[in-house]
Amino acid sequence: MDVTSKSPVYEVKAVPIEKIVANTYNPNAVAPPEMALLYDSVKEDGYTQPIVCYYAKSQDKYVIVDGFHRYRIMLEHKDIYQRENGLLPVVTINKPLDQRMASTIRHNRARGSHNVDLMSNIVKELHEIGRSDRWMSKHLGMDRDEILRLKQITGLTALFKDTNFGKAWIPEETNDD
Repeated sequence: MDVTSKSPVYEVKAVPIEKIVANTYNPNAVAPPEMALLYDSVKEDGYTQPIVCYYAKSQDKYVIVDGFHRYRIMLEHKDIYQRENGLLPVVTINKPLDQRMASTIRHNRARGSHNVDLMSNIVKELHEIGRSDRWMSKHLGMDRDEILRLKQITGLTALFKDTNFGKAWIPEETNDD
C-alpha cells in the first residue's frame, strides 16, 4: 500500500471543536431518532470517520464539508466532548466553494436523503456562479429532470433564461367579435 496517496484520510489530525464551523449550504437533515442512533454509535464505537473540512486560513477555522452531524454530537453531548478532550478527527480538502458544495452533496447522497428546499438553493447558487446543468449533473449525481425540478422550486425565472422549450402547441387565433 502506498502511504503517499493523495487521499486525505491518510492525514487525519485532531482539531479543537472551537476551530470548526458548519458550512452555510448543507441540505442534509437527520431526524431525531437517527441523531440518537448517531450519538449511541459515537458513544459506543468512538469517532470512526473523520470530519471532512476546508481550512479557511484567513479565519483560522475549519469549515465542514462532510460530518456536520458527527460534529453536532460533540457540541450537544458533554460526555463525548470530555471523553474526546474537545478534539475531533479532521481531514482537509483544498477546493474552491463550488467543488466543496459538490463534495458535500456526493457525501450526503451516498448516505441518505436531502431537504428539497435546501437542495434547490444549492442548485440556484451553483447556477448563479455559472455552473451548467451538465456540470451539476456530473458533479452532484443528479439527472437533468431532477435539476429542472429543483430550479422550479426556487421560482426564479433567471434560472431558465438559457433554456430552450419545445412548442407542444400553438394557440389558435379566435374571432370573438
